[in-house]
Amino acid sequence: MIRTISIILSLTLVGSGLMPSLAAGPDHLKLYSKTGTYEDVKTDIEIAITNRGLVIDHTAHIGAMLDRTGKDLGTTKPIYGNAGSMQFCSAVVSRHTMEADPTNIVFCPYIIVYYTLHNDPKTVYVGYRRPISAGSAASKKSLEDVEKLLDGIVKEALNIK
Repeated sequence: MIRTISIILSLTLVGSGLMPSLAAGPDHLKLYSKTGTYEDVKTDIEIAITNRGLVIDHTAHIGAMLDRTGKDLGTTKPIYGNAGSMQFCSAVVSRHTMEADPTNIVFCPYIIVYYTLHNDPKTVYVGYRRPISAGSAASKKSLEDVEKLLDGIVKEALNIK
């Protein structure tokens, strides 16, 4: 529940343009954008994940949830046109990461977010939370591998070389 709230808060801040002013800075987020349709980009992300033999554990419909709960909270201000995320894991990458440092469990599962802003439905933003380089040399290397995996998936989905 706390993780979901954190993701929603982060997406809300990014969508509102407030994220760069936070103390954590932009280093915690890698964000790309592409002109296209939300559904096409979502499908491309799914294909890029499954092309690596990975299984999507959960797809969150964040935009729909915010729309639905906003009414209950007394706010109908639109944030996103559409917004979602896909959660998945890699047994190989996660195993190496957690063998290097058991506390690296905090980085698993991996989540890729994708959204359009309410006033710009043709620009689709795709990103992920960057793992923090921490611990021993082996831990830092394994976390670099997590980021390489996430970045590779996003770049494949967006056809970025």
